[in-house]
Amino acid sequence: MYLTWLDSNSWLIEIAGKRILLDPWLVGALMFGKADWFFKSERRTQRQIPANIDLILLSQGLPDHAHLPTLQQLDRQIPVVASPSAAKLVQQLGYAEVTALQHGELFNMPNLLTILAVTGSPTGPTTVENGYIIRDLTSDRSIYYEPHGYHDKNLKDFAPIDVVITPTIDLKLPLIGTVIKGQQGAVQVAKCLQPQVIIPTAAGGDITFSGLLLKFLQAEGSVATLRSLFAANNINTKVLEPKPWERFEVPLPQLLNLS
Repeated sequence: MYLTWLDSNSWLIEIAGKRILLDPWLVGALMFGKADWFFKSERRTQRQIPANIDLILLSQGLPDHAHLPTLQQLDRQIPVVASPSAAKLVQQLGYAEVTALQHGELFNMPNLLTILAVTGSPTGPTTVENGYIIRDLTSDRSIYYEPHGYHDKNLKDFAPIDVVITPTIDLKLPLIGTVIKGQQGAVQVAKCLQPQVIIPTAAGGDITFSGLLLKFLQAEGSVATLRSLFAANNINTKVLEPKPWERFEVPLPQLLNLS
């Protein structure tokens, strides 16, 4: 299993011989609507879009997960698996093969891998987006991804999971509260899924931020404090710190998922 962190929430996952592009933001600026005065993120270094993508996987329909300029650049013939809100967006862009997964539904590449949609982050009064469990059927390895730290209460039914990709810092807004649940969410999911490795997402990367929102966002915690929390809770999970755009093999010496 190889991973490449492409900044922010974006990942290239190489598993079961397939290349999965997860929540890609790869071109242009990241904004919500056209309100660059409110929030804008830009790359310090221009990057090439990864080649030979077998599947696009989208957890949410918001721009930091389903980034419209990036999706407009990608090949419309690449199959897409997405939350219902993200699926609606890529269908409007003319993607040829789109699978919308409700919570509890499974996408299957026969004899290679499965992708299970689980309850993810609330993004509106009636919208709850997706987390995913990706399982490699050729090696029995598994990955769980949820980008805001909102973890399904029934995750324990799928333990153990080898790798967890989730936030490891908290982001808070006055009057609203925690919008990304990193530290305690990571402790919760580590206890629940017993992963060998946890890897931070939604942590910036080789990018810059600007806009009014930054005056109100409060970031708390770090990888070091998370490791201390793990030690205090007798959690043996390793916390990795990937570097942006550097491909690495996930160290998984022990096969957990043997039946």
